Amino acid sequence: MSKILVERDGPVTTIIMNRPEVRNALDNDAIDLLGKAFQAFQADEDARVAVLTGAAGAFCAGADLKEMSQGANYEAWAGSMEGTLRAPLSKPVIAAVEGHACAGGLGVALYCDLRVADETAVFGVFSRRWGVPMSDGTTVRLPRLVGMSRALDMLLTGRAIGAEEAERIGLANYVVAKGRARAEAEAMALRLSEFPQIAMRSDRESAYAQFGLTLDDAVLEEARLARAAKAQEAQTGAARFAAGSGRHGSFELEEGQS
Repeated sequence: MSKILVERDGPVTTIIMNRPEVRNALDNDAIDLLGKAFQAFQADEDARVAVLTGAAGAFCAGADLKEMSQGANYEAWAGSMEGTLRAPLSKPVIAAVEGHACAGGLGVALYCDLRVADETAVFGVFSRRWGVPMSDGTTVRLPRLVGMSRALDMLLTGRAIGAEEAERIGLANYVVAKGRARAEAEAMALRLSEFPQIAMRSDRESAYAQFGLTLDDAVLEEARLARAAKAQEAQTGAARFAAGSGRHGSFELEEGQS
């Protein structure tokens, strides 16, 4: 079977890391296939949100150290223009984490926009024990997500972070019952796919872009990105609200309103 599986259900694409015999560790072939799955999702106009998960109760144990021990050269997953984890896609990706998301597997989870973890989820820089550095964006994305102090704790000690602590520090967005991560992530992906897409994607892009900008430039970039949504979605959305949709905080959309 393929090391990376792709399943589609309407606007939701689920990408599955499928090497359960090694807790879905990614060898060079698997990381290349993962990149191709991301690119196919990006190019598919009917695919609106992706879910990334692992097979058989594990998320991803990182790079395949057995392959590395045999002299395989691992290019940085985020540190080159062609790196699989270099830059966010133009559409949301939700990680559904069961079991271990460690070392490069942590980096894969951090690449996603949101993380739904079940009660068995464990995050950590376990490669600290073997002298393997992070080159998948973790040392950049982790401090931005949880703050420098907590990030350094994880990066320097390599200690395991369980689901409850992950949610408390902002590493996991949601914690769900054992075995429910994928189902809950896919349900969330479907909800996101039903929103007007231009505004949602422009807000998401602005949130990522602001990291490298001054406050003034970031606000100007937000306004620039918002123009298309204002021109194409905002007026019709406001009209639906004026007609009575979405009152009292309801996020339910009527058929055909996305």
